[in-house]
Parts: sequence; structure tokens; C-alpha cells
Amino acid sequence: MQKIGIGLAGLGTVGTGVYRSLMQNNLLLTERVGLELEIRRIAVRNLSAPRSVQPAPGILSDRWETVVDDPNVGIVVELIGGIDLPFALFQRALKAGKPVITGNKALLAEKGAQIFELAADVNVPVFFEAAVAGGIPIIKSIREGFIGNHLQAIHAILNGTSNYILSRMTEAGIDFPEALQEAQANGYAEADPTLDINGWDAAHKAIILASLAYGFWVDSRLVHVEGIEKVSAADIRFAQDLGYRIKLVATIRADSNSSIEVRVNPTLVPQGHVLAPVNGVFNALMVRGDIVGDTLFYGRGAGQDPTASAVISDLAQAAIWIDSGGKAFGFTPHGLYGKCLPIDDLVSGFYLRLTVDDRPGVLAQVAGILGTHDIGISSVIQPETHDATAVPLVLMIHNAPFGRMRAALEEIKRLACVKGPAILLWILS
Repeated sequence: MQKIGIGLAGLGTVGTGVYRSLMQNNLLLTERVGLELEIRRIAVRNLSAPRSVQPAPGILSDRWETVVDDPNVGIVVELIGGIDLPFALFQRALKAGKPVITGNKALLAEKGAQIFELAADVNVPVFFEAAVAGGIPIIKSIREGFIGNHLQAIHAILNGTSNYILSRMTEAGIDFPEALQEAQANGYAEADPTLDINGWDAAHKAIILASLAYGFWVDSRLVHVEGIEKVSAADIRFAQDLGYRIKLVATIRADSNSSIEVRVNPTLVPQGHVLAPVNGVFNALMVRGDIVGDTLFYGRGAGQDPTASAVISDLAQAAIWIDSGGKAFGFTPHGLYGKCLPIDDLVSGFYLRLTVDDRPGVLAQVAGILGTHDIGISSVIQPETHDATAVPLVLMIHNAPFGRMRAALEEIKRLACVKGPAILLWILS
């Protein structure tokens, strides 16, 4: 039976999981693939650091170049993180004719166009199942399972940390800072949770999905991204009263002119929608195809074992590619879709919460500005409060272009009767 050598660049949390899982299920994988996968080189930052796994003597190195250049390594697995160093690894490995596997969503979002252009030039595949939604096989499903579908829309919860925080805010009635502290204490949020809570971790994944689904690499500068930092317990309560749950949702869809909408933002999800009950650290994706209809994917979107599972599935595909000498897998551009829609042209319903003076005529002033921008109001909530000077005013807004809504909001915030910051959230449609 043919043996194929694997080189791991990185032996951190995910790398350790990949190593341990390969050792544990090696016989199963060999039987299913018909090839034996053998780890022959591992690059680490610190050779003397303590580890929970003990690789065979002589295979560790503190230089990633030794992994790529080793003639006994046929597949390179990039688990380093960051952008510049792994990008150099990709270039070197692909030019050497070695397929590369990665879970590095930031690298693919920022350098994907260059990576896949090089991969196409040398006809060597790149595999990246672990870059989106952990152990959920969404990349393979879009690339293979839905290959005969025009994908009309993807709505997805792609960040477990933010979903955990919003779930706890909903369940316990606590505000964002307390929920974040709880997530950190339980190991669901990093000491620096910036990319999770500001929306960019989910946005990197959305860029990969959108690019794969629609055949052109999406420029990150054209993606509208908002985080969950400004969502309050009051917004959670108001949303519940209106029949919604607040989730950080990635929306990816094509319009009738084959232009693409890509955005990530806190979103009011109707309580009857399949994404509404997705709680804790779980991820979920609803994919709509013109032939298949609606499909739902659900599971753990991060963690050592789910991510290792995705990496190993790519290892199997890469090994089969080597054994068969087949055509390269991966991103294939096509001309059916044109461009990303400008952010201001994105259309949605909106939830708007203001803090205003408690006196007659305030609602009329706000509604008047919305009316001049041709924006309609579907419902209004103004709860009673013991504060005699300022009260919350919640408006549900009919579908409108974001640019018009943003311009109207800037005028509204300049009204003398408006106190404090305004909160604008999108509504899932």
C-alpha cells in the first residue's frame, strides 16, 4: 500500500489534535482511503516546549522550510496562523508541487486571490475545510454537493464566541460586558476577543464562502461588518417582545442582476427561523439552492477536535489527488456573477433604538426625517419608564437601502430631543 508523507507546520492546539487523531484513527483512515498517511516532519516554534503528544524522534524542526523542502513530505498542513509567514509557506509548497491544507481563514480572506491564482498556475490544489465552521463540512458541500445549484442565499452563524455571549445575554438577562467575562472564564473567548466580537472572524469565513459560492474572490473592503459590542440587554428584551432573537449573522446572497451581497452584523432573527434556537458555541448555516431548496448545517464551529476532523478530511482528499494524479481541487473562478454590491445599496428591514426626551412631538420629528428619505415605519414601542427626562423609543423599519437609512439616522441623531447613542440592527429576511 502506498504511503504518503505529511508535514505539519505548527503543533499548537489544532496541530496536536490532528497528530493525536491521525494516530488514533490511522487504521480506519487507511482502510477508507486505500493509502497510508504518515507524519514525517513537524515544524514548531520552540523545540523544548512541553507537549501533550510525543512525536517520533528526529521529525521536529524549528524551521517551517524543512517541512516544505523535505522530499519525503507530499502534503503540507499549515497550522501556524497569521498571514505573511504562512503566505510564504503556501508559495513555496505550491511551487514545489505539494498540496497545502489550511484552516487559516484570515490568510484566505486577505490573500485568497493570490493563493488560488498560483494554485491554478501550477495545477496543485489547496484544501481549506477547517477554515469555515470547524467540523461542519460546508466547504465540501458547496464545492461538491451543491455543484449543480445556483446558490441563492447563505445565512450563517459563524462565530461561537459571539453566539455564546448573545445566548447568555438572552438567557440570563445580562449585559454585554458581563457575558463577555463569563465567556472568557469558561474558555469560550480569548483574552483578546477582538476578532470574535467585532465581527471580523465571521467576516473572514463569509468571504471564503461567498468567493467559493459565486466564483470570484470577494474584496474584504466591500464587506459590511459590525460586531456585537453595542448590543445591550435592553435590545435583547425588545427583540424578544417583537418576536425575534438577536444573532451575529453572516448574510451572503445574489440578486437578480448577479451582484453579490456580503455582510456580517447583529441581526434580528424571527423566533420561528431555523437559526433562532442555535445557542452557545454552536455554528449553523442555512444554504438555499435553486434546485435543492433550503438545507441546514449545524455543529461545533471551533475547538481542537472539530477542526482536526476537518483537516483530516482534507488530508484524505489530498492523498487521493496525489495517488490518482487527478485534476486540482479548490476554488474555480467563473463568469456567472459580477461584483459585490456597494454597502449603501444593501436592502434590509431595520430595528432602531433611540433614547429621546419624554415629551409630545418627538415621534413626529423622527418619523418626519424617515419620511423625507422615503423610509417607512412598521411598528413603534415606547415603554413606560421611571426616568422623567429620557425614554427609549424603538422603531421597526420597513425594507430600505442601507445608505438611505444611514443618512436618515445621521439627521435623527442631530435632533435636540435625541439623547445618547442610537442602536441600528438589521432584520433577517
